[in-house]
Amino acid sequence: MPTVSVGRDRLFQALGREYTQEEFEDLCFKFGIELDDVTTEKAIIRKEKHLEEENPSEDEEWIYKIEVPANRYDLLCLEGLAQALRIFNGVDPIPTYRVANVSKESMHKMHVKPETSKIRPYIVCAILKGVSFDELRYNSFIDLQDRLHQNICRRRTLVAIGTHDLDTIEGPFTYEALTPSEINFVPLKQTKSFRADELMEFYKSDLKLKKFLHIIEDSPVFPVIYDRNRTVLSLPPIINGAHSAITLKTKNVFIECTATDLTKAKIVLNTMVTMFSVYCERKFEVEPVEVIYADGKSFIYPDLSLYQMVVPLSYISSTVGVSLPANTVASLLNNMQLHAEHSVSEDNQTSFIVYVPPTRSDILHPCDVAEDVAIAFGYNEIPKAKLASLKPQSLNQLSELIRMEVEFICAFFLEFNCFLFQNLLFI
Repeated sequence: MPTVSVGRDRLFQALGREYTQEEFEDLCFKFGIELDDVTTEKAIIRKEKHLEEENPSEDEEWIYKIEVPANRYDLLCLEGLAQALRIFNGVDPIPTYRVANVSKESMHKMHVKPETSKIRPYIVCAILKGVSFDELRYNSFIDLQDRLHQNICRRRTLVAIGTHDLDTIEGPFTYEALTPSEINFVPLKQTKSFRADELMEFYKSDLKLKKFLHIIEDSPVFPVIYDRNRTVLSLPPIINGAHSAITLKTKNVFIECTATDLTKAKIVLNTMVTMFSVYCERKFEVEPVEVIYADGKSFIYPDLSLYQMVVPLSYISSTVGVSLPANTVASLLNNMQLHAEHSVSEDNQTSFIVYVPPTRSDILHPCDVAEDVAIAFGYNEIPKAKLASLKPQSLNQLSELIRMEVEFICAFFLEFNCFLFQNLLFI
């Protein structure tokens, strides 16, 4: 399970209240995540350098390391974690994410060249307008990219994220695949221009980037993204260009995700924009980009529409193991960011239309909906029951009897030894 490190004080500020460690552990347990460790930034550095532990000083920031489910990409940053917990606690309503109403003529466009099919065929894009960054928000933005790269992106092999200061570049943009000798640009954090094949050699000594070189280095063509003026935005999945680097002063962010898996690319793009649209001038609004392929097909991203799923109440009750009223189930689903409307059919069967937001890509089947009901209801509140049709095998019954006998014998000898020890003290 992925572990997300967040500053305790900033998390509590986002949640709107302070918790004792025990209270926060209880909240995590109820929500289905786990507080794995409590440490400080200096303690983490000391541990990495194998130095002796020291007592933390009063001015050190406490770091909470929280384990989250591997398929909950929305929980990989403080913004998503705080939002989910606030909704779970009933503090906030479920956000309504919107794609800005931009005419197709004035929409930014990404043209895809046919050669990209040889290396990385897909690209999806979006724009965050009027973003307000500070140092903590900026760091969280970068950290989310890194966590997504390590998780759903499978170390950038399936998806690679590029983020750019839109005010430093000019559309329309083109996504191309060229021979390495044709690509020249100044990469991020460098001042010298490199040819793409030279860049491969240069990064072989880079501890972070060398592990991604194998994705494209043996290909006859490299993927590259240009703006109208042939300024390189990025050489995916390796490095962005220095020209369009985002800073604390960036107000408009252009996000592009190149991919070998289109479905995962859409999930990654939706995760990035939904988590950080909270800092946009128009909260929860994202500006679309039209992606145009060489065959004339075009697609507009991101798709922030709600996915609908019909789930019978009987299915939820039988799966969870508790019969709950329809209103209670709807309320529990709402706490898990799933808006649900129930209706009764002519044969008196109750069903829910569940509206799945773009942040919940993990909801794929009615069993996922039932799982969320169980989490919100509380696993400890579900009565234990043994199915009448469930009959253990003879070997399992024998193993259980042996286990019980061994436990009894161990307990007996432990008590006997304690008795001997206590009596020896008086001799």
